[in-house]
Amino acid sequence: MQPDLSSSPSADAGPAYWAVPADALLARLGTRKSGLSSGEARARLRDAGPNTIGPGGGTSAAAAFLRQFRSPLVLILIFAAVVSGLVGEGSEAVIIAVIVLASCALSFTQEYGASRAMQALTARIAPKALVLRDGREVSLSVDEIVPGDIVRLSAGNLIPADGILLETRDVNVSEAALTGETFPVVKATGVSAPDAQIGQRTNAVFTGTSVRSGTATMAVAKTGVHTEFAAIAAAIAHVAPETEFARGIRRFGYLMTEIMLVIVILVFFANLLLHRPAVDSLLFSLALAVGLTPELLPAIISVTLARGARAMAESGVIVRRLDAIENLGSMDLLCTDKTGTLTEGVIHLDACLDAAGAAAPQVRLWALLNATLQAGMANPLDEAIAAGKGERDDLAGYAKVDEIPYDFIRKRLSVIVRRSNQPDDLMICKGAVQAIVEACSSVLVAGGSVPLDAAQASAIDDRVRTWSGQGYRVLGLAVRRFPARAAYRHEDEADLAFAGFLLFLDPPKAGMAETLKALAGRGIKVKVITGDNRYVAAHLAETIGLPHRRILTGAELGKLTKEALFGRVMRTDIFAEIDPNQKERIIAALRRHGRVVGYLGDGINDAPALHEADVGISVDGAVDVAREAADMILLERDLGVLLRGVDDGRRTFANTMKYISITTSANFGNMISMAFASLALPFLPLLAPQILLNNFLSDVPSLAIATDSVDRDQVRAPRRWDIAYVRRFMVTFGLISSVFDFITFAFLLLVAGAVAEVFQTGWFVESLITELAIVLVVRTRKPFWKSRPSALLSWLTLAVGLFAVAIPYLPGADWFGFVPLPLPVVAGLVAITLAYLAASEAAKHWFFARERRRAGNRRIV
Repeated sequence: MQPDLSSSPSADAGPAYWAVPADALLARLGTRKSGLSSGEARARLRDAGPNTIGPGGGTSAAAAFLRQFRSPLVLILIFAAVVSGLVGEGSEAVIIAVIVLASCALSFTQEYGASRAMQALTARIAPKALVLRDGREVSLSVDEIVPGDIVRLSAGNLIPADGILLETRDVNVSEAALTGETFPVVKATGVSAPDAQIGQRTNAVFTGTSVRSGTATMAVAKTGVHTEFAAIAAAIAHVAPETEFARGIRRFGYLMTEIMLVIVILVFFANLLLHRPAVDSLLFSLALAVGLTPELLPAIISVTLARGARAMAESGVIVRRLDAIENLGSMDLLCTDKTGTLTEGVIHLDACLDAAGAAAPQVRLWALLNATLQAGMANPLDEAIAAGKGERDDLAGYAKVDEIPYDFIRKRLSVIVRRSNQPDDLMICKGAVQAIVEACSSVLVAGGSVPLDAAQASAIDDRVRTWSGQGYRVLGLAVRRFPARAAYRHEDEADLAFAGFLLFLDPPKAGMAETLKALAGRGIKVKVITGDNRYVAAHLAETIGLPHRRILTGAELGKLTKEALFGRVMRTDIFAEIDPNQKERIIAALRRHGRVVGYLGDGINDAPALHEADVGISVDGAVDVAREAADMILLERDLGVLLRGVDDGRRTFANTMKYISITTSANFGNMISMAFASLALPFLPLLAPQILLNNFLSDVPSLAIATDSVDRDQVRAPRRWDIAYVRRFMVTFGLISSVFDFITFAFLLLVAGAVAEVFQTGWFVESLITELAIVLVVRTRKPFWKSRPSALLSWLTLAVGLFAVAIPYLPGADWFGFVPLPLPVVAGLVAITLAYLAASEAAKHWFFARERRRAGNRRIV
């Protein structure tokens, strides 16, 4: 809640905060331009609560446990227990209730543990803001911001709260999240009308929007649930597109629901026609339906994904959205910038040259002034220039007068300086060579300047092309003198004199060629999307072994229709000189080809492309808006780190699919067998509690699936969900299971002469052991003795298997209707189990060979 209006300063105590002059609002908020003290902030945080939109602290343990009981499967079991209790079957009701509690507790411990682990991981990348506390700038977690705080903003920042602007410098804010307006909005100090709509409050900024360009200082008026973002959260909440894996799980749920309904209805009415008791028939039918379904699937998926996230964190990849792990494993196309990813990212200023290409100390001095005095967005080029400053470089005689910050339209940055005792100001403009040339009317040469005509422009272009072909990144620099004044605007960047060039070198990362080969070996193609010119990009691609002959420039792309781009995008090797707003178009076109696209970006304008990609990837040092848009954060900007993350994602996918495929096939076979047996036998093949116990015990080792080792061949190609594959696997191995179930029935009835209790006990033991053992067979495509399962999976499987054999002999076995088995019966069941495993091993090789032929070049599952 916000501060109590009767005891704490508040933005609500009068006219709308955006309609109040800044000084008056600061007084109303009980703050000042130097910010709050730490003590004041702590007191306000206690009153206002954390600056979060939803409830803080994560999900409580009690809420997480109660959520387990919302499952339709659990509700079915509770219904069955109630029915049993009402008809006088108290012991059966107790047994069902105990199994329900055990299943929910098992699922809760796994899901809650996974949730806490993910909270700990994501805390490492929580958003920060630069806040004035005790008169100093400190970096604080966004949830610690309170009304009255003074916050510094710069290009790339997400705005952490609602408030007004106290100082601005060429500020443009993207408010698309609130207003739907595509283009950034210009912001300035002042007041807005009390009834102004969000888009018309030019002096105010809001939670969830982002600074596109410029710098500003804001006073926080509203936080948390009292922000505009929270007020319309239901309308503007970003709903992430359903991932391919989530879509597959949903379709799998539909498949299971259809089979459940058919089995329940057919078995129930068939048993009624056979004049079996209605209650027993209903409980048996419901138990069959529950037994068919992998009710621990949500827990297994949560555990597997959380374990995958932890493994990826150890490899240097922090996962922000768990379901993106599956998409990372499916990724077959990676789009990336070159700087810092394919190159070292430690840019060196290699030369400062005049317009003729000769070394120029004066150009170096001007570049130093521009880079060290600019106060906008930090960037590696300015850092490279500043790093070259030496003891002999005396900049003390220059004072900064004003600055025109960089933006992505002008592609220039100007700093205006004044030298001591000089009557005029010097504008130093630095930026992309073409953007600088467009603002120039002359060229500085020895002894003066000459007009910038076509010949001079052509000479500049030729020099840039030559240096770019050698791998240099080239910036232009121009100057102009003005009579001294206090402020400058964009319009003043005209009639400049072109002064020279700045040459930067960013060499390829060591081992990059090998990393790219490793990505290609895993079925991932890399495409470069860069703002650099085509010659620099082509030189780098050639150096590291990427295709580089088919290049599409931003100018060419701008002329293409949506369909024309769709036709060219897959044939293009490099996208060069790309405007940031064109990246999203490229990603969308690639996805239309059915590719699973990853996008690696860290800039202000990368957010749309990160949202559009199947897997948005950013880096730890990226701007706020890029980090928040990404699904994953690389702690190191290194494709080698990403490569390890891909392998972890594919292992996670493989283990999830193991559980789904193995459990559904085993359950399907057993339930089909049981349904037919219930019609042919004069008694039920298993009692309802026995079915539920069987299903519960067979799921226990599955909790270790997340820890299982994965064969190397399972990470060599992209993995994609295929519901048809799951269906084929379920039917094939389910029918094999049913064949051996019928063999077991024949043995128990015709050879052993088993009565109902012996039959039910024998088949319970055999079906449970085969369900456990088949995991070890079909978990790998190799011969099962050549692929070692994880230690936890092995020991849990062995422990539950021994318990299954021992159950009939343990105290309380009669509660479930079990009786001790004669040794000849046990020996016969062991022989049938071994034959089943041998048949499954043979069928496995046939099945996977057929799947490889079916998949062909698609390389799925």
